[in-house]
Amino acid sequence: MTGRLDPRRLLPGSSDLESLLDRVPGGFGLPQVPADRAPESVVRTVCGFCSTGCGLEVHLRDGRAVNLTPDPAHPVNRGVACPKGWEALSPLAGPGRATRPLIRNGSGDLAPATWDEALDEFCSRVAAVQAEHGPESVAFLSTGQIPVEEMALLGALTKFGMGIRHGDGNTRQCMATAVVAYKQAFGFDAPPYTYADFEESDVIVLVGSNLAIAHPIMWARVAANPNDPDIIVIDPRATETAMAATQHVAPRPASDLSLFYGLGRMLIERGAVDTDFVEAHTEGFEAYARHVESFTVDRVVADTGLPAEELERLADTIAGGRAVSFWWTMGVNQSHQGVRTAQAIIDLALLTGNIGRPGTGANSITGQCNAMGSRLFSNTTNLMGGHDFADESHRRKVAGVLDIDESVIPTEASWSYDRIIEGIVRGEIRALWVIATNGAHSWINQSHLSDVLDRLDLLVVQDMYADTETARRADIVLPAAAWGEKTGTFINSERRLGLTTAVSPAPGEALADFWIFAAIAQRWGCGDMFRRWSHPEAVFEILQELSAGQPCDITGVAGYDEIYSGGVQWPRPAAGTTTETVDDEGIERRLFTDGRFFTPSGRARFIVDEPRRPHEVTSDRYPLVLLTGRSSAAEWHTRTRTSRSSTLSAMTSDDLWIDIHPDDASARGIERGADVMVVAKRARVRARARLVPTVAAGQVFLPMHHPDTNMLTAPGFDPHSRQPAYKHSAVQVHLAKSWEQTSPIG
Repeated sequence: MTGRLDPRRLLPGSSDLESLLDRVPGGFGLPQVPADRAPESVVRTVCGFCSTGCGLEVHLRDGRAVNLTPDPAHPVNRGVACPKGWEALSPLAGPGRATRPLIRNGSGDLAPATWDEALDEFCSRVAAVQAEHGPESVAFLSTGQIPVEEMALLGALTKFGMGIRHGDGNTRQCMATAVVAYKQAFGFDAPPYTYADFEESDVIVLVGSNLAIAHPIMWARVAANPNDPDIIVIDPRATETAMAATQHVAPRPASDLSLFYGLGRMLIERGAVDTDFVEAHTEGFEAYARHVESFTVDRVVADTGLPAEELERLADTIAGGRAVSFWWTMGVNQSHQGVRTAQAIIDLALLTGNIGRPGTGANSITGQCNAMGSRLFSNTTNLMGGHDFADESHRRKVAGVLDIDESVIPTEASWSYDRIIEGIVRGEIRALWVIATNGAHSWINQSHLSDVLDRLDLLVVQDMYADTETARRADIVLPAAAWGEKTGTFINSERRLGLTTAVSPAPGEALADFWIFAAIAQRWGCGDMFRRWSHPEAVFEILQELSAGQPCDITGVAGYDEIYSGGVQWPRPAAGTTTETVDDEGIERRLFTDGRFFTPSGRARFIVDEPRRPHEVTSDRYPLVLLTGRSSAAEWHTRTRTSRSSTLSAMTSDDLWIDIHPDDASARGIERGADVMVVAKRARVRARARLVPTVAAGQVFLPMHHPDTNMLTAPGFDPHSRQPAYKHSAVQVHLAKSWEQTSPIG
């Protein structure tokens, strides 16, 4: 039979663990399931890698997952999957799984411990740090890759139960820029689109997005567009996506804000402004028009290095489009001026009236599978449900729904990720709890973070693997279940809630993060605060209550069963919504169809600023701009999971390859495959040279997935979003042999 698998049948295997859960009151234990329950042969779930939110069908034998296939009925991927989706089960059985709690002993080694010992160690040491240095001396760093219900429980436990104010997610590294841009322009973090817009545009503008590699299923939706669209890729590199485009516009790195202001000026000159829309539904256009007057074609040519005729063609294409959609991702977000660049893209959509209609929109493409869930419900920089910590009425509402004392809710948002790291340097943060993220690999200027982590009095890492760069530094390791071993909801890029289903038991004594948080709540002494939080679906119902009246209202969702059937896009208020467009199948929901936004005036805002120099510029000593990004559809972030799949590993290389233009290589005596040294102010790393014309002269490219890449990235941040600017650092490249012979630190 085909149906939703009851996750409660996947019971922990050890008597120690079962005893632990039995002692947690309020329903925190895993209830038994009748032994005669017939296991399903096929179970639907959503993928746990990227933000696309593809539906998968997991095939079971004797109640255990043995294979999977893409779900042909799912509205996102329609029966296709990328390499990571096909291999989603492989990391569960890969080497390095954390199967027992670990505590660093007197000899400096991580030694196995019982859950009782690990929880006692965790709570006693965290409490000791808070007693000596204050409650705000402990912080956490979470993730966009655990279910919404787990994020919410973590955020409520830490903020309301343990007095921990500061916590952020690794979504700061991918989506903070888009969040701030949307909030300031639209009044709420509200990506307006649905994937159907890929197929309904006649002009598709992709900015800083290698969609074919980073989001292959979304690229398949572009390929399914019946309108023979113009596909414009704005990217310094000739990526796989750029090669398939009708126009590739390659500005100098970090010059895109000038480009978009120049485009705005050119569109105004062409009479491409949708005057009716601008006058009825926006504010600030007059100031915008004055601001872009100085961005003449000559200035933009000088700033971007683009030929004037290329700019004219680009403006003509956008001006002539019937339905123009603008899409961006990390090439914009991970910038020193990413927020203003994203808003310059939003400005183009607003002034041409390309929003709220099929095939239009200013559309950010999310990174991680549940980054959108983190943005709305993790209780980090936003009060859960998209509320504001600083708003007294919001605090009162949340306290009422949760039946807690309003005084335990902080009145200010958390520090951002980078400021938490700065807090460790200043000695203000003394203990750090890291959940399902590997910052010792992924954070910018990696060697600095490694030094910073060593300054902590306590580092706790909660992860499915015990051998990540971050876990190896921990004082306590808590073994967590993975995707496929637990149940909860994800929210994808198009705001669609999907259900990830437990289809395999976690190994050894590993627990779903949900049950770890629940056990800590009980051991800390605040378990009574979370009696209603008895299992993930109960938490989802709480989150529905919290969302009531918000732009992300999901009170009308009929629980997990409706989500399991193919997902539901927010908003879905119980009484219906006017901010939706529903297709013939009733599964697509688009925002702003009525021209009403979430600002106090109901109007979208034009927002502008002067372009700024990058945080690090080239020099005679470091003359090359280092770009970073995805290099393969088979790799994911720090490769913590994809490296456990032999199939995915065979599609990639363990060697670090640097893409360099043939002219730059020739000037340095570098031949194809040569061993080179890539040198920045902070570090040097060894790589092999790949001579390609896909990077311009003066630029080089390294894949973000390799552990050495972030040794080189410069520590710069967008001032509004505090997102790291991974895409622009200054380096030099030498032949390794000559470098070792001449370098004083060789």
